[in-house]
Amino acid sequence: MSFEKSGKSSGTRRKARECALQMLFAADLVHNESAILTDSFWNELGETDIDEKTRDFSNNLVHGTLENLATIDDRIRTRAEHWRIERMAIVDRNVLRLAVYEFLFEDTPHTVVINEGLEIARRFSTFEATQFINGILDAIKLDLEKAAKSASGEPDEKSQASST
Repeated sequence: MSFEKSGKSSGTRRKARECALQMLFAADLVHNESAILTDSFWNELGETDIDEKTRDFSNNLVHGTLENLATIDDRIRTRAEHWRIERMAIVDRNVLRLAVYEFLFEDTPHTVVINEGLEIARRFSTFEATQFINGILDAIKLDLEKAAKSASGEPDEKSQASST
């Protein structure tokens, strides 16, 4: 993984997500409590010029993802056909976990979540991984949008088309 500073064009929320990914990667290896993990990261590896708001967002992503890991992994499993989560590359599964956490528990627009996940995957993983991640996140996004429409009582597009 790269710990170099990203370009000035990267936003603070992306920087927070990148740091969160690095912490989730470490969590996959050492299985520490999230508080110990975040403290260790900022004390040993984190960039010193990151403001408190960015650190807080990053820490919240890590804590939330780890606290909801079973729910998040179940959601990923529904769309990762022929892939067991533990067999995915560590970076790829944690990019997915981070994005699915935001889908389920944050107010970030789904399109933004996907775009951020893909940009981070481009930086930390491979081209093939971005295609894999995009496919899974897009399918989960569609599932969530369909569920939201059902919950609000809106008919889905298929039933609208058949009634006209």
